[in-house]
Amino acid sequence: MRTHLPAGRIVVLRSSYHANITNALLDGAVAELRSQGIAESQIDIVDVPGAFELPVAAARVAKRLTVDVVVAIGAVVRGETPHFDFICQSCSQGLSRVAESTGKPVAFGVITANTVEQAYERAGGRVGNKGQEAARAALELFDSIKKWEQQQASGS
Repeated sequence: MRTHLPAGRIVVLRSSYHANITNALLDGAVAELRSQGIAESQIDIVDVPGAFELPVAAARVAKRLTVDVVVAIGAVVRGETPHFDFICQSCSQGLSRVAESTGKPVAFGVITANTVEQAYERAGGRVGNKGQEAARAALELFDSIKKWEQQQASGS
């Protein structure tokens, strides 16, 4: 699949918390975007402190007319308190609201894992790279929306 995003902009939001993991997710996301024909000049990378901050950052960047796609990447690892559940729920629901309110693809590339080892497995390990998967999903959704819009414009 090559995307139909010839001159658009993609913002990749990266949570700085668990940087070793999120850096691997970023590498996967950028590699996927580049493999789909997206130029480096079309990709902006914005760092935020943690997964909780991803929805606010996504809302701000998605409101810009020049931004077509947002890919949010982060990692949340379960600890000994309910904090994990609150952060995961807030992040996923917040990113979903941004996508719904802007009509733009906002991909969820946030690993939610019980252990650091599980997170590494999903950041380029044996389970794949969730950053890469999120970037691919965002581009596929963008293309699906554009195809539908073109069909509507042509009366199909």
